[in-house]
This record gives sequence, structure tokens and C-alpha cells, in this order.
Amino acid sequence: SATAKSSHCCGCGCGGGGGGGAGKPARKKNEVSEGRAYEQETRKTILSFGKLKKTVSGGKQVLKDVSLSMYLGAKIGVLGSNGAGKSTLMRIMAGVDKEFDGDYQVNDGIKIGYLAQEPPLDEGETVMENIEPALAEVRGMVKEFEEVSLAMGDPDADMDKLMNRMDELQNALDACNGWEVDRQLERAMDALRCPPGDALVENLSGGERRRVAICRLLLAAPDVLLLDEPTNHLDAASVAWLERFLAEFKGTVVAITHDRFFLDNVAGWILELDSGKGIPFEGNYSAWLESKANRLSAEKSQQAALKKSMETELEWIRSSAKGQQKKGKARATRYDELVSESAKYTRDAPLENIIIPTGPRLGDVVVNAKSLTKAYGDRL
Repeated sequence: SATAKSSHCCGCGCGGGGGGGAGKPARKKNEVSEGRAYEQETRKTILSFGKLKKTVSGGKQVLKDVSLSMYLGAKIGVLGSNGAGKSTLMRIMAGVDKEFDGDYQVNDGIKIGYLAQEPPLDEGETVMENIEPALAEVRGMVKEFEEVSLAMGDPDADMDKLMNRMDELQNALDACNGWEVDRQLERAMDALRCPPGDALVENLSGGERRRVAICRLLLAAPDVLLLDEPTNHLDAASVAWLERFLAEFKGTVVAITHDRFFLDNVAGWILELDSGKGIPFEGNYSAWLESKANRLSAEKSQQAALKKSMETELEWIRSSAKGQQKKGKARATRYDELVSESAKYTRDAPLENIIIPTGPRLGDVVVNAKSLTKAYGDRL
């Protein structure tokens, strides 16, 4: 969800591409759509790009003049083929990649949390030592609240100052449900099937490390969640819990995922990256897919009409009489323009799918195991 700094004004509006909100009923300006994916969405812009360009090794430009801004509370799914720049855009948003051209601005006070595809766990030796730093700010506020309460018992205390600070802490703790921080920790670790808190990080599998990283990120309660393949290594129950969590999350969510069911259940906006351009759409994955099919069908019709016009112009040029040379030059110029326009379709057209035929079956049994065990360190 974002407003475009181009001719488009939609949840994830991007310069260099259009098409947001196709198929949606007309709404008043600044009116948020109805539905679960829009329950937390506001019209407060919290970050923006301006003419963003990014060139990777080999000279390929994966992002071309992308301009967009995002709303607080929006739920955005990012789609695109491999190499389209999805992870690159997310690393730029997270502040990890600073080598780009153009502008990127984040509002003061906005905290961004980032889940990479291979998140590091380097805060300590155990699972809990890696999760606890995410709760340090909340625990600090609870401790300060208790200290302020004690200080108010001093007859010489500045009561107005203490009351104001207590109100600030109270509001902040209420907003993040900080009074139940330990219960939140327990519920999140259980829902995400995290390893025990005393488990050593060095003995964790890749999937376990990712679960711990997700748990740590969600408990940190940033204003923006950047999630690169968040459902990888999660079972169905954990994915369902994550979907509910994100639906109730008051901040902005930007997710890259190949889990189309997850996108259908979570996203209120789709940002498609294609040939360096950003193409916004308001709706979930299924609605976007229908719109995409209609758009491709329209482009195919336009291409067919262009081809017919080229054939007509070429036929006239070839049969042109000598007395019509001046007019013939104009028609030749028009033909050149049509050829140039046609070349755009050729440049933008994706490669045809490579069909790999199904090989012969090698047998009914794929794996046959008996008394199989596996351990990580001392943990079976």
C-alpha cells in the first residue's frame, strides 16, 4: 500500500508502471478498502522512493526509476520472476544495500525490521540469548514505569513531571501490549515451534534458525516488517498463526513469498516488479492474477492491431507510384514509427517457458528407512 509519485495513486504506486486497483469499486479519495487485509491500514505515508535505480554486477539494471510511497498498516506482497529485483528492493528498504541511485526516505521514528532469506543469529550462544534483545526496549519501559511509581512516593518529587512520564510509558506499553511481554514470548515461541530457549544456536538446523529469527523479529515490534520468504520451513499451523499475527499487526508488512495461499490471505496490495518497473495493484494474489491475465490479453490485442497496421503501411509503400513520392516519404516515416513501437513488445516480451518432459518412473519406493535417528549435538 502506497501512493504513487507518478500518475498513479494507489496502495503501492510505482513510477514506471501502472495498473493499481483494477477491478476494484471506485472509492472516495483517501478511503481505505474493506476487508481483513485493510483493517490496520491508514493513510499516513511512512517511507518513499524517488526515481530509484539499481544496477547489479554485469551491468544489468534491475530497478529503473521506481518511485513509490507506503502507508502505515498496509500489507504488500512483492512479485516478480527470479532476478527481477525483489530481494534487492527489500535490502535497500532495510538499509543493508546503500549502493543505489535515487532517493529513499523514511519518516523520523519509524523502525524497520528485516527478515533475510538466511538470517544471522549472532547475539549469543543460545536461542533465548538471541531472542531477548528484541524485548530489551519493552522490558526497559516496564522497569522505568516501576521506578517512576516508586519515585512518586517521595514528597519532594516533581509530581507533574513524573505523571507526564508515567502517561507516556503507559500509552507506549498499552500500544505494544508490553504488560504481557513474557506471555507474548511464550506464545510466539510455541506458535512458531521454536527450539528450547537453552538450545545452542550452533546445533540448530537451517529451519530452526529461521524460526528463531522470525520470533525475534516479530517480538521486536517494528513499524515495518520486511519479510523475505517468511513461510519457508514453517508447518501449516505456524503459517496460520503468522497470518493471524500479520492481520492484527498495526504496522506495514512487505513480503516476498512463493506461497500463493499466504499472499491471498495476507496481502491487500501486490507490487509486481517486471523489467525494472514497478506495477502496483490493489487486491490479493488471486485478484492480481485475474487482472494480469486481462492486461496481457489487452497487450496481445494491441500487438495484433499494430502488426496489421505495419502490413498495411508496408503494402502501400511498395505499391506507391512515382507521383506520390512526397506522400510516400510520410508513409515511410509512419512505418518506421510502427516498427519502433513494435520493437518495444519484442524487448519486453519474456522468454517462452522451457518445457521439461516428465521422465520415466524409477520405481514406487523413493526412500526406505528403518530405525533412523538424527541428533544436533546432545539433542536427539
